[in-house]
Amino acid sequence: MKLSGRRVGARGRGPVGWRRALLLRRLAAGGLVALAGVVGGLGAASPEVTGSPVVVAVRDLAPGIPLAPGDVAVVDRPPDTVPDGAVTAPDAVVGGHLVGGVRAGEVLTDVRLVGPDAARASAGAPDAAGVPLRLADPALAGLVRPGTQVDVVGGARGGGEGGAILASGARVLAVLPAEDRTSSPVVLVALPGPVAARVAAATTGQEVTLTLRVRPGPPARATPRSFPGPRSCLTSPSRRRRSRRPRPTHRSRSWCGGRSAS
Repeated sequence: MKLSGRRVGARGRGPVGWRRALLLRRLAAGGLVALAGVVGGLGAASPEVTGSPVVVAVRDLAPGIPLAPGDVAVVDRPPDTVPDGAVTAPDAVVGGHLVGGVRAGEVLTDVRLVGPDAARASAGAPDAAGVPLRLADPALAGLVRPGTQVDVVGGARGGGEGGAILASGARVLAVLPAEDRTSSPVVLVALPGPVAARVAAATTGQEVTLTLRVRPGPPARATPRSFPGPRSCLTSPSRRRRSRRPRPTHRSRSWCGGRSAS
């Protein structure tokens, strides 16, 4: 009877354990569904972060060349990655000139285009302005780059006589290519307001030249003098025979390398 009782008890506890496990599974599934609904509701309630439209270069662009509509495009960038002064409309850059080379995907800003902002940033003066200069020697335009510091020289007659420095320490903004074969390139420099007005008035209708300012390098180091050591004073017998100097007597002394040779 005990054996049969145990069998009956085992059979009685089997359905109860299965029902309890099924109930726990259902509760766990319901909890997961509720958690997914809460997460989905929070995601729908949070505002989506939208990008800011900016103008970027679609390919590598060289300085001094007018920008065409196909050179730029408008893309959305995260607001925290947009630099100050970023251009947002393509019409603001089409037809303009760059003051330096631009890589593909780079955001165009106001100081990257020829204009008042670039002149102020280059000259470091709030009233700075750009002055176009037509060079007397077209080959000189190939020696300057945006950012080069130059002196503007004008008023020179034939043979280079009578020239005077009109402005010193000007910064090159851009080098514009010649319109045709008969004209010379134009170099645009940034100067403070009063100096820019004086140079513009003095160079109207005449060509000028530029002198390049070279950045000072590090000071030259003094080369230490090398003094001969005791071994360098020793000469072979053949050299002694060829030497025209008289051999020292026992009374004379020759100092070499801090040692006395008699």
